[in-house]
Amino acid sequence: MVQIKTPEQIAKMREAGLVVAAIHAATREAAVPGATTHDLDQVARKVIADHGAKSNFLGYGGFPATICTSVNEVVVHGIPDEKTVLKDGDIISIDAGAIVDGWHGDAAYTAFVGTGHAPELVELSRVTEESMWAGIAAMKVNNRLVDISRAIETFIRRQPRPATGKYGIIEDFGGHGIGTEMHMDPHLLNYVSRKRGKGIKLVPGVCLAIEPMVSLGTARTETLADDWTVITTDGTWSSHWEHSIALTEQGPLVLTAPDCGKAKLAQYGIEAAPDPLG
Repeated sequence: MVQIKTPEQIAKMREAGLVVAAIHAATREAAVPGATTHDLDQVARKVIADHGAKSNFLGYGGFPATICTSVNEVVVHGIPDEKTVLKDGDIISIDAGAIVDGWHGDAAYTAFVGTGHAPELVELSRVTEESMWAGIAAMKVNNRLVDISRAIETFIRRQPRPATGKYGIIEDFGGHGIGTEMHMDPHLLNYVSRKRGKGIKLVPGVCLAIEPMVSLGTARTETLADDWTVITTDGTWSSHWEHSIALTEQGPLVLTAPDCGKAKLAQYGIEAAPDPLG
């Protein structure tokens, strides 16, 4: 069952989304050479506490931290710890969430630690982020779920190939519905699968977390012995970007973007829905 939200419920999700945006801002500033991923988790915990919100990651399926910190070849679900020290030239994807009055927000971004990153890493992050926005732009009333998947995949496939030969669109993980739970129906692929069909029709009140994950090589992953950390099977580095979006009568509302997604959606000729919080 796909949960359809009322405008009042979407406003609550916007509150949660703004907490996530604040976590992103604080952890981005803290992701510097010499910091540990545990340090970043502590920063996120403080932001959540300062906003009177709750973590939706901590304790989820036994996950032991407030955010996921995925460094270099780690695709998703990296566990913060005191042993992982960020180095100049690393990339890190930080996935964060928050709950306000029972409503969830969830978003991720890829950050560059220090300076001197290879051009293919900069391009990897750009391609992943822009494919997410292409997917968000396809979140229109009466479109189907597959239209979002197609927009993401098409954008990635149309980019010049990296020096490593190709971009790998991670197949084992994808986007999802979000609302009174962090992960809900429907599951959203980042590529088109004939087996999955067209998916649900998009109507006002549908809320999705759109999150492409792309590597500089394989689309295949494996999970380490901790049962959480997911890495590429060929060791190539990866990028992860995510926003939570509500589809409204006025168009898409990017719940976890400070400006509701107005600036980026304008590049697609789309007017973002107005902020329900004013």
